[in-house]
Amino acid sequence: MALDVLRWALATCDAGQRVVLASVVTTTGSVPGKAGAKLALCAGPTWVGTVGGAGLEERVKSAMLERLHAPGRPMGEVLTYGLHRGAKGYEVVALDSLCGGRVTVSIDVLNPTPHVLLMGGGHCAVAFAKVADQLGWRTSVQDSREAYADDAHHPAAMERHVTSVEAFLAAENATTLTRFTDILLLGHDHAEDRARLHGLLEHLNAAGLTPGQDGAPRIGCIGSRAKWTSFRNGCLESGLPEALVEAVACPIGLNIGAETPEEIAVAVAASIMASEAGLAPGEPTWRDAM
Repeated sequence: MALDVLRWALATCDAGQRVVLASVVTTTGSVPGKAGAKLALCAGPTWVGTVGGAGLEERVKSAMLERLHAPGRPMGEVLTYGLHRGAKGYEVVALDSLCGGRVTVSIDVLNPTPHVLLMGGGHCAVAFAKVADQLGWRTSVQDSREAYADDAHHPAAMERHVTSVEAFLAAENATTLTRFTDILLLGHDHAEDRARLHGLLEHLNAAGLTPGQDGAPRIGCIGSRAKWTSFRNGCLESGLPEALVEAVACPIGLNIGAETPEEIAVAVAASIMASEAGLAPGEPTWRDAM
């Protein structure tokens, strides 16, 4: 059972979903779940496994759900439960139970590795893919030009889509797009990037999703403010909600004065790292406070 839970947790995380895993570490006295018992859950909530059932499991699930929906990259923790309403002790959570034993549970958070779809496989995409590979991230590429989505330009790509924008979007929907944490519009043609943006937002809007929320991928577009103003106005004129459109990042990347493809790649990767950590760009970390 424990092995099946671990397999499910890893497969679900690889598919792009955060997973919270609870494991019984130690037990004393009479308890419903033995050491090694595991429970994993993801959005839905959907879960597999058990740490013993009854009131203990409900309390553990509650703690797990807090971390599942927490912003940024929440840390895990170790909790000890006394299976009696009068249980006492340092960091012991008393339960309304008659078992009388004590259970220590470790709660771990498995955050998916960023999987970035590069829509447009040119110079900036190639530079970003190299940075992403060094970070252990995954990338996929879509381009209407075969030469810019091949193995020579993107040797580490998980997926290669040599298709028109229309064909790619026709094969996708809001659910399938959640396999990506980020989608970057890096096309050589403004018309293609415009079509990509409209199509992606229409998919998310149909499902009631907003970029970067509730498992939906973040969407970023390379280009000037003038380009974005044109794209934004076009989206609004087509009837897309303003909140949906404003959730798109353009221009992409932290403002570090990046000019070359390699510098842009660093700026964009840093921006994604900040989003993954739930930090605003420039926000101090704990190291700055020391």
